[in-house]
Amino acid sequence: MKTSIKNSEPEKEFDTVKTFRAIKEKISLEMVDMSPDQIKEYLKKNSAKLYQK
Repeated sequence: MKTSIKNSEPEKEFDTVKTFRAIKEKISLEMVDMSPDQIKEYLKKNSAKLYQK
C-alpha cells in the first residue's frame, strides 16, 4: 500500500529565494565591467540605507 505525502503548507505567493536570486543576477550584470571604485559608487547610489548615519 502506497501512501501519498501531502504538503501541509499553502502554496507560496512570493518566493523569496527566486526573487532575490533575480535581483542579485541583475546587479551582477550591471556591475560586471566596473572597477572597484565604480562598484563603491554604484553601491552608495543604489543602497542609500547602508550609508545613512
